[in-house]
Formats: sequence, structure tokens, C-alpha cells
Amino acid sequence: MGISERKERQRAELREQILRVARDMVVKEGFSALSMRKLAEAVEYAPATLYLHFENREAIARELCVRGFGELLGALEPGSAVAEPLERLSVMGAAYVRFGLEHPETYRLIFMEDPRLSTELFQGDSDGAGPRAFGLLARVFEDLKSAGRLATEADPGRLAEALWAGLHGIVSLKLTCAAFQTSAEELRKTLTETLVHGLPGLKPVVDGAGKARH
Repeated sequence: MGISERKERQRAELREQILRVARDMVVKEGFSALSMRKLAEAVEYAPATLYLHFENREAIARELCVRGFGELLGALEPGSAVAEPLERLSVMGAAYVRFGLEHPETYRLIFMEDPRLSTELFQGDSDGAGPRAFGLLARVFEDLKSAGRLATEADPGRLAEALWAGLHGIVSLKLTCAAFQTSAEELRKTLTETLVHGLPGLKPVVDGAGKARH
């Protein structure tokens, strides 16, 4: 191995070390604890060395966020192989909630710390892990519509957004307010069943002309 190749490998290894330590710091202490000075002390390098690899703290946060979306995508992908769409919807929904609760700091980082960052990663690269994760959920509704199981006017993208919003609500609720007694999984099941089947036992309202209104 030549000198240039060895230096490049060392540079890549140090970059990975910085990201690994930064991630551990965020997981243990929260994103607010991350600073270039503190990170430099943890990796035992001068702060100037860190700036050779990352422009600033926000650049590190962005890379951690990119990787966090990759982990979320990885959590959803096994369920995307389920053939029956409604079963797939349930499996992936459960995987989403489980990921958020088992990796709270990663979840907070990619969705709850800096809305501008998560928006950038969703809008800036259609091949990124975030849009691809959304695409897996949207495909469920696309498959249902293709099979004639949804109304022709149904919008798969909007339905996927509604589902994602609900799943995110469950995770963020549990992360920020543990006082709610119902388990996250029960809330997830209720959300999915209501989205698919509507409110249980809902009776139509009869107007003055005797016509039923839902």
C-alpha cells in the first residue's frame, strides 16, 4: 500500500471515529451535549483536526442524521417484503414505532432536533434513505389501489403521509410524555385499524329528509 493510500485510509478511519464518538455522545447525553471542543477531547485530537473532516457541528449532525435515516430505512425494509399489503402495512408500522422507541436519540436527531435538516434531507435527494423509507409506505397504498381495493380517487401519497404522521405522533408522544397509559403498540394497532376500517361502530347520522350522512 502506497503512502497516499495509507494516509487516505487513516483519514477515513479518523472520520469514522469522530462520527462514532459523536453518535455515542448524542445517544448518552442528547444532541445539545455535542460540541466540537467536547468531541475533540473525546477523540483526543486538537479541535483543528476535527475541522479538517467536518466544517462544523452542524455538518456532523447532518451526517448522523443521514445515517439515522439509513437505519430507519433498514428497519422498514424487511417488512416491505410481505406480499399482502395490509399485513405489510401492519408489519412496517410496528417496525417504525419500535425503531423510534429503541433508538430515541437517533429518532430525536432525525425528526425532532432541527426541522430544517430533516426537511433538507427529504427534499434534496429523492434517492436518500428518508424518501425511500416513505416510498415503502406509499407503495402499500399504491398496491391496494392497483388491486382495486381503494377508491379510484384515493391518493396513495397522501394516505402514506397520514400514516407517517400518525406513527410519528405515537413515537414522539411516548418519548416526550410517558404518562399516557396505552402502550405504543396498542396505539399503533388502533391507528392502523382506524385508517383501514374507519371508526369502529360509527353510526350514520340521519338528516331531516331521512337520508343517512356519515
